[in-house]
Amino acid sequence: MKLVLPSKTIFHAIESTIKEYRKFAQKNISEAIEDMTIDQGLVLIFLDEYPDMTQKEIAELVFKDNASMTRMINTMVKKKYLKRSMHTEDRRRFNIEITPKGKEVLKILPPIIQNNRNSSLQGISKNEQKQLETILKKIRANCTNN
Repeated sequence: MKLVLPSKTIFHAIESTIKEYRKFAQKNISEAIEDMTIDQGLVLIFLDEYPDMTQKEIAELVFKDNASMTRMINTMVKKKYLKRSMHTEDRRRFNIEITPKGKEVLKILPPIIQNNRNSSLQGISKNEQKQLETILKKIRANCTNN
């Protein structure tokens, strides 16, 4: 059996689409907030919505390993987007809080993100979006269950 070239598979299409979207979204975010990455913006958004979330929980939501998440949070603390303090009950944990500078970024991000989503989904009906989401969930379930 001859193997189909990786570049001819649906997985290549999915990955290249994600990479193009991230480049597109990063460009638009960088135009408004010079030193902010997509992932740093996501961290702020999740922490704003769930202030008690642990570093590990945030890492899972933004698809980062623990070491990468630690580096990102360290960077965000240096940039003064986040403040870190010792957890009062568990010395192995830290409290992570959004600073006033981080709160300012949270006012700027939503319209940029919404514009990114609208632009990238232009010409794709709600029904097509739902179908794609259903298919992707099936692929993920197949990978998880096997």
